Amino acid sequence: MEIVMNRNLIFAENQYLETNRLTLRPITLKDANDMYEYGSDEETVTYVFPIHQSIKDTKESIANYFIAAPLGKYGIELKATGKLIGTIDLRVENQHNIAEIGYALNKDFWGVGYVPEAATELLRLGFEELQLMRIFAMHDIDNPQSGRVMEKIGMKIEGKVPNARMWKGKVVTDIMRGITLEEWQQLHN
Repeated sequence: MEIVMNRNLIFAENQYLETNRLTLRPITLKDANDMYEYGSDEETVTYVFPIHQSIKDTKESIANYFIAAPLGKYGIELKATGKLIGTIDLRVENQHNIAEIGYALNKDFWGVGYVPEAATELLRLGFEELQLMRIFAMHDIDNPQSGRVMEKIGMKIEGKVPNARMWKGKVVTDIMRGITLEEWQQLHN
């Protein structure tokens, strides 16, 4: 008999996660100013989401994406200041026992390891608590910095998808990276 796991309950019990420097927590409308700061910056959002033209765009994004279905979606908050500097999410495909990880980070905080730190905690949640067998991510071939984050957390290149999608009027080639439960266990034992 197969054991059915309630992953929504596990996410609900793990809405707040901590790392050395970060708190991963639910996004609220109180985060609108911090999110607008980077959501309105073209360099920050080039590969992630359409630029926010106004604070109203940011509030709508928060309401429609983060509040409407909050489980598995986290704000990345600096413990030292309480500032929201980005978001990270783990989108589980229950039927296949896998998940996709995605993230966005204010460019003012690039290059100091915040996303790998947050992503490592989500991998731990995914493999230890949610008992997933594989976690993957994709990045635009023109965004190697995102690929570097994936590499730092142990993800290997699994494939290249030419003409994967249209994004902001451009044909995109995606690089898919992933890590299996066994690979993660080898890195953390």
